[in-house]
Amino acid sequence: MQFEFGRTSRLGNRTVNQDRLAVIENEAGTLLVLGDGLGGKPGGELAAQTLVDSIVEELALNPLPAEYPEKFLHELLRRAHHAILLAGQEQSPPISPGTTAVICLIQNRKAWWAHVGDSRIYLFRNSLPLYRTQDHSYVEQLYQEGRISLKKTHNHPLRNYVTRCIGLFPHEPSITVSQAVELKEGDVLLLCSDGFWEPLDEAQMGTLIEQGRLNDALNQLAERAESAKYPHSDNTSAVAARVISLQELRRTTRQQTSKNSSSEDNLLSAIEEIQQAIETYSDEMKK
Repeated sequence: MQFEFGRTSRLGNRTVNQDRLAVIENEAGTLLVLGDGLGGKPGGELAAQTLVDSIVEELALNPLPAEYPEKFLHELLRRAHHAILLAGQEQSPPISPGTTAVICLIQNRKAWWAHVGDSRIYLFRNSLPLYRTQDHSYVEQLYQEGRISLKKTHNHPLRNYVTRCIGLFPHEPSITVSQAVELKEGDVLLLCSDGFWEPLDEAQMGTLIEQGRLNDALNQLAERAESAKYPHSDNTSAVAARVISLQELRRTTRQQTSKNSSSEDNLLSAIEEIQQAIETYSDEMKK
């Protein structure tokens, strides 16, 4: 598969950027990662960075493709949880850092994702949000229970209160993992922090993402999110992948390169044989 990637991470009106993101890619698959360190508690940036580092280390030991994608994603976040707890205990004095987490695995023309907290993943198709994760937050819970309207979720005083996170508490969090989703060319998978998605309209997001370069679109959307919340904007981060082609072009290219190299070797060998024959029979040829 061939992708176009885009990413942005802006400070907003904060003193520290506690968001972290990553794209981990090889021929067998791609993994997108985003974490939003919990504010109001020490070590949010440490937790988000440890999330990314832990996943990078796990993929080095267990490279893609994943045989059981759902279990693989669940295990990545479970191990990241314990890595964050350990990183907090290693500080002086010890702290209990936490972060949201959303990760997306793309392999074999399909996508799976897992998340904890209110960082989201969207799958846009033809500018429309085909899928969107359900936040693990107090306000989302109130909305799902019908206790508040959608309009009230935007200005609720507890809108930033998450009900689940990675790290922070010793017990392992409940991790939501999706089933496989078949991808089509042009699909865009977008992972973003609440500082990115909260001030924006989904239709606005989808329309801009469809236009031009993905990296430019993310930067423009992040700037709009910052402006909408000024002077109280949060860290604003997103990482995305657009499916350019479902074909395994890289592997084909490498195979073609191998064939070309083989042809060149055969040609050089033939030339050497001709030169040897000329030297061997040079005297007879003079006669």
